[in-house]
Amino acid sequence: MKSTGIVRKVDDLGRIVLPKELRSTLGINERDPMEIYTEGHTIVLKKFELSCVFCNGTENLRAFKDRYICAVCDNDLRMGR
Repeated sequence: MKSTGIVRKVDDLGRIVLPKELRSTLGINERDPMEIYTEGHTIVLKKFELSCVFCNGTENLRAFKDRYICAVCDNDLRMGR
């Protein structure tokens, strides 16, 4: 993990503002969904992108029971691989 040297305070509603330069560098736009998860005592923010539940691919996705599966994995499942 690389430190940016940027420090922000949490406001009274629990919000933190991501600096414009950081958002631009990472391709984060207004209203983009962000995924929040933890690694030990670290909070990680990641731009949310739909991906295949099996291979994490992001192309040719199909919805299946509130999850997404790519065409390649879908074909593999149908072929019994």
